[in-house]
Parts: sequence; structure tokens; C-alpha cells
Amino acid sequence: MNPFDLFLIQPILNVLIAFYKILSLANVPGTLGLAIIFLTVSIRLVLWPLTSTQLKSTQKLSALRPHLERIKKEHGDDKLRHQQEVSALYKEHGVNPLAGCLPLLLQMPVFVALYQVLLKIVNVASGDFLTTVNNQLYISWLNLNTIPSTNFLGFDLAAKPNQWTQVGFLILLIPAITGILQYVQSKMLSPADGSQVADTKAKAKKKDDDKKESMEDTMASMQSQMTLIMPAMIAFFSYGFPVGLSLYWNTFTVIGIIQQYKITGAGSLNKYLPAKWQKQ
Repeated sequence: MNPFDLFLIQPILNVLIAFYKILSLANVPGTLGLAIIFLTVSIRLVLWPLTSTQLKSTQKLSALRPHLERIKKEHGDDKLRHQQEVSALYKEHGVNPLAGCLPLLLQMPVFVALYQVLLKIVNVASGDFLTTVNNQLYISWLNLNTIPSTNFLGFDLAAKPNQWTQVGFLILLIPAITGILQYVQSKMLSPADGSQVADTKAKAKKKDDDKKESMEDTMASMQSQMTLIMPAMIAFFSYGFPVGLSLYWNTFTVIGIIQQYKITGAGSLNKYLPAKWQKQ
């Protein structure tokens, strides 16, 4: 067994089956689906500090954007001076640009392992399913005697939305919900409208004096388009994935939205919230 399986996939599989067995003893309906939700929430909570570090770093960098634009305007032609000024700015405000990337890189192996575990567990139709799973469990109490039911809230966790002609039209709600949740999270990463208006006015004022501004406008336009493109792409992927994987992804996204709101607020969605829930 390779180290990736030994230290990531196998432990995650054991935790998932432990949740499944406990819920089974309680005779809770939709056991496998609930086990996937509990596993996803547990992993999200374990990764909470890393994600918080990433979000806080992104927030700090966003707050420094006006200073970075000023430095670029004043020293853009002198690369060495520009780099020195940027480094001094980061040091003054205690910002590490890599702090936002490192947590994400550390999380990626966990995401891949979780994906592989869920892909394996919903593939109950394979002939050696019980043998494959039981051989990777740490203790005999976790062993599965029967293949788990994949029914959850009226959906088959092993079914794919692209099979809607066989399983029913309602399954198309899954990729739709996936895309909507991803869009909400993407919009929350965008600055509040007030910031966008201020940036737009500032850019309009500088346009005649700085031809480089057109490139910044292009980048801003591309970023705005990605807010729509990424959710659409993830919804498309969800269309071809088993429902069990979408259940994991949507649970992960919901917890991410909650964490993002607590740390950085609702971003450009702030204006749609009741006054008592808005964060500046």
C-alpha cells in the first residue's frame, strides 16, 4: 500500500464507515448520506484553522491593494525599487503573500483522498465491494456485512444527473444547487459594492493619464467573468458525478460559506442581507 493510501485514504474510509455504523445502530434513515455529511463536516472543522489563515491573508492583501497600486504607479518603471517598496509594505503590515497559498496546498491531498474514498463508497455495484472495503478497515467491528443502501432523501447516491432520463427529472436539481452554492461563495469573495464603485471612479479618473489602466480593466473584467464561469463549470462536473460526490461538495461549500461570512463577511452579497447580518 502506498503512503497516500496508508495515511490519507484508509483513515478517511475508516472514519466514514464508523459514522455509518453508529448511524446504523440508531436506525437513522439515509445512513450512508448522513455519514458522508458528518465526515465532510468533520474534515472541514479539522481544516478550519488552515482555511481561516488563507481567508485572513486574502483579506489583508485586499486591504493593501490601494497601496500596491500607488507603489506601482510611482515605481512601476524601476523593478528593483518596486519590489523593495512592496516588501517593505508587506513587512509593515505583517502580511505574508504565501500565507494564502500554503494552507490551500496543504489541503489539496486531503481533498483528493476524500474524493477517492467517496467515489469508492458509492460504487456499491462493483462485485468485490465488501471485500475491498473490509480489507481496509482497522477493526472487525467496522466490517460491513451487507452493501449499504445508497438511498438518501429520495435520491440514489450512486446515480448521476446525466442519467436523468432513467432516474427522473428531479435529479437535475443536484447540479443546479451545486452551481448556485458555488456562485454564492464566489460572490462573497468579491468586494462589497461600495469598494467596487470607489475603484471604478478612481480608475475612470486615471484613465487619461495611465494607458496601463486598460490592462487592469481587462483583468477586472476577467475576474468578474470567472465568478460566473467557475460555478457553471462545477455544476457541469456535478452533472456527470455520482450524487454522493455532489453531497460531499455541497456540504463542504455550505460550511465554507459560513466560515467565509464569519471571517470576511458576505462581500458583494452584503447588500442583499438584512441590516443586522451585514458586515462592513
